[in-house]
Amino acid sequence: MDITQVLLAAQSHDGQTRTTAEENLKQFQQKNFPHFLQTLSVELSNDEKPPESRRLAGILLKNSLDAKDSTRKEEFVQRWINVDPAIKLQVKESLLMTLGSPVFEARRSSSQVIAKVAAIEIPHQGWPELIVNLLTNMTKPDAAPCLKQATLDCLGYVCEEISPEDLEQDQVNAVLTAVVQGMNHVENNSDVRLAAVKALYNALDFAETNFQNELERNYIMKVVCETAMCKEADIRKAAFECLVSIASIYYDLLEPYMQTIFELTSNAARVDEEPVALQAVEFWSTVCDEEIARQEESKESGVFSSSCHFHFIEKALPSLVPMLLETLMKQEEDQDQDDGIWNISMSGGTCLGLVARTVQDAIVPLVMPFIEGNITKPDWHSREAATFAFSSILEGPSVQKLTPLVHAGFDFLLNATKDQNNHVRDTTAWTLSRIFEFLHSPTSGFSVVTDANLPYVIQILLTSIKDSPNVSEKICGALYFLAQGYEDAGSISSVLTPYLGEIISALLATADRSDSNDSRLCGSAYETLNEIIRCSRISENLNMIVQLLQEILKRLNQTFEIQITSSDDKEKQSDLQALLCGVAQVILQKISSCHEKSAILHFSDQMMVLFLRVFSCNSSNVHEEAMLAIGALAYATGPEFVKYMPEFHKYLEMGLQNFGAYQVCCVSVGVVGDICHALDDKVLPYCDGIMSALLKDLSSLELHRSVKPPILSCIGDIALTIGEHFEKYVPYTMPMLQGAAELCFRMDIPDDDSIEYQNELSRSIFEAYSGILQGFKNSKSELMVPYAGNIFQFVELVLKDNLLRDESVTKAGVAMVGDLADALGPNIKLLFKDSNFHSELLGQCCQSDDEQLRETASWVQGVITRVLVS
Repeated sequence: MDITQVLLAAQSHDGQTRTTAEENLKQFQQKNFPHFLQTLSVELSNDEKPPESRRLAGILLKNSLDAKDSTRKEEFVQRWINVDPAIKLQVKESLLMTLGSPVFEARRSSSQVIAKVAAIEIPHQGWPELIVNLLTNMTKPDAAPCLKQATLDCLGYVCEEISPEDLEQDQVNAVLTAVVQGMNHVENNSDVRLAAVKALYNALDFAETNFQNELERNYIMKVVCETAMCKEADIRKAAFECLVSIASIYYDLLEPYMQTIFELTSNAARVDEEPVALQAVEFWSTVCDEEIARQEESKESGVFSSSCHFHFIEKALPSLVPMLLETLMKQEEDQDQDDGIWNISMSGGTCLGLVARTVQDAIVPLVMPFIEGNITKPDWHSREAATFAFSSILEGPSVQKLTPLVHAGFDFLLNATKDQNNHVRDTTAWTLSRIFEFLHSPTSGFSVVTDANLPYVIQILLTSIKDSPNVSEKICGALYFLAQGYEDAGSISSVLTPYLGEIISALLATADRSDSNDSRLCGSAYETLNEIIRCSRISENLNMIVQLLQEILKRLNQTFEIQITSSDDKEKQSDLQALLCGVAQVILQKISSCHEKSAILHFSDQMMVLFLRVFSCNSSNVHEEAMLAIGALAYATGPEFVKYMPEFHKYLEMGLQNFGAYQVCCVSVGVVGDICHALDDKVLPYCDGIMSALLKDLSSLELHRSVKPPILSCIGDIALTIGEHFEKYVPYTMPMLQGAAELCFRMDIPDDDSIEYQNELSRSIFEAYSGILQGFKNSKSELMVPYAGNIFQFVELVLKDNLLRDESVTKAGVAMVGDLADALGPNIKLLFKDSNFHSELLGQCCQSDDEQLRETASWVQGVITRVLVS
């Protein structure tokens, strides 16, 4: 085939031509992958070919070597590894040659493809000459600027793709030398300098050894700081991005450079172009993040080390805060209409909030004069900036420090919701929501809201919720946090009861507003409604909540009448159905909590019909919310739910096998638990289908790993529910559990996510074993005797000297040891006789600060003692 013509045809406006060409390319790739790569790399490297065909050749090459999905990515890696070395060499040579092309698109594509090949080969010690070849390009006396630029781009992409441990230190040194030389002001070409700065950004993770060397670090920092002052704005921006990254990676080494960096960032924030100024402010936000993280670690460990906390923010405070306050005055005229907007004012306010969290009370005296001096000025910019400053410092300082200020300004802020300027009203509404979030806690004895001012607060909020959509959304947030303050507050929450009807009506009207193109306002209204329901006193408001349920079901029914003429219509319908199912779920949970089953049974048929209709929609988001609502209905209706199972179980099994939308699968697993709780042994006729789906899930390589621990716990729920009838699943379940147990000890634990996952997996295995053992306790317990040794060995391995173990794992493991002894009794007497482990473990647990763990351990000791004397 003429590859050029096929590549051009694949971009044709004619659908038939395009489809035929795409099919030809697909067949070429499948039938002769090595030749496919070779042909495309030649196309990409040929300067006589059209830019369009070369661009697509680069995209196809890149997509042949990498994929987002980890399983496909591994397949692609193996496919490349299996290509004939001679062809791979030709492809690499073509790619390296293309770096010198006069066509920018071709150079960039080649840089990216080289990085994808490097990502496969360098970790396995392949392509050792790549770095040498790239560095040669930089040192050629007659190297064209376009070659240097493409080479630096390529070095940056390679560093982005591989890990620091994949390169030898001498290679890192050579890369950094080339990159820093490219940044130097003696390099006349601005494109080369920009590529060099971006390459340094990607190479910083590799430079740890170099940063530990004072001379090398000084030189790198000198070049970065000089580059931050060059005349080209895009290069200055890239240099500040490097400083941001250095602040994150090398915080401990920053001290000698902080005065210089402050001067650079301060100047940039005040007078530079916005993209540069944003990065200058981001530097200080990053330093705050680092210091907050270190303060939290010290608090958790109880050990404060001054050697790892340099108090940069505290030292810079007198100069830093005025700089940030100045940025707040640089608002844009329409920023209140777009929550996605990010400008210097937003950035400065965010940084000010982080500074407040870092230095806490010390920020207040530095910000209050600015607030007092600007809050009443005629210019809206001043009023909005003062309000924004106030809201930014509400998290961090102590309640004692903030209380008099908030009390003094509270009425003023409530009245500012009537300001003539939309920006000011928008920021005021957001400030009120933050006041309610941080300074409204009736249960702890402090709240800015009192019985005396509550009527006025409610009046203001219900008036302001009718304001423009952007203000209305913030008011929803204020109502949300106002209500949340009364959650779990017992009788105190009765103060909301007189206003509940008005608040619910206002939120329903807000959800219906037609003047907002943005679905966020509707979502905020329903989320706030959920919080209002959760915090209401059900004993005082049952009739109103039941009426609300009727209204929500009516609205859900109306969604099926929406005219669908586009994908946008379909998405809006799905989003609305998901929100309404969410409200129904919260109402069901609330009514269940007061055991008013009859109120739910009256509507249960109508609800189930509507929820099942929702399943006919394609959106996984809706499936998830409808499934959660059905779980709540099952929990609320108990044994009566059995009449829905003949129809519902098909959808449940579909949900359990939804590998693509794994959240739906995970929710479906949770619903199985709700159904077991509701139906007890009436669930038996549906267990074959459910267990088959769960066991398939466990053995699937496609399913996201986060779903597997809940599945194991769910199997324990089923076993506990159906008791001796679980016998037929034992031959399939026990090998799965043993495989999961082995996985716990085969896992690499390089990061917090892996530790958390290992803990989840261990806990769920214990819960599964506990459920099975308790289910067989009164009959057929002998079925578990052959597995007792492995189970006991697993619990010993998990609970013995494991510093990374979570306390919930300990509780589940100790309880499972008790269930093992309780269910199998004298059959496993020898296991306990031959082991000292359990007595040591239980002795430690009996000394625990956790009362529940002490009680469980005491019960287990008693059970084991009975077994040993039996």
